[in-house]
Amino acid sequence: MRAASLVAGFLVVLAGSPALAQDLAGDALSETIAGRTVYLATPLGGEFPLNYRKDGVVDGSGDAVGLGRFMQPKDSGRWWVDGSKLCQKWRTWYDGKAFCFTVASLGGDKIAWVRDDGLKGTARIAR
Repeated sequence: MRAASLVAGFLVVLAGSPALAQDLAGDALSETIAGRTVYLATPLGGEFPLNYRKDGVVDGSGDAVGLGRFMQPKDSGRWWVDGSKLCQKWRTWYDGKAFCFTVASLGGDKIAWVRDDGLKGTARIAR
């Protein structure tokens, strides 16, 4: 019985979790991102910094997470907000293909993102 109560309590917490996320769009999304560094959480526990400048340029460096072994470690491109999506297009990363993301605030400096191809993750925003 005690185990069932714990599982039920856990499910209630999980069911309530999405309510904590607040989707960002338009001006709210721009204001959250512009002029800030977004640190993408990586599967191995590191962070991948992306600098979203107010002029629409985004700079990224994979040096801290050792990307130089796999790809060009630094790149820059353009970012913009299209309605409810944050979009970006790199010069060389992803062969210059544009991707868009939905972004939700998780409170404080945390966000969750889902790329238009289904890839998703979390990040921390430096204010």
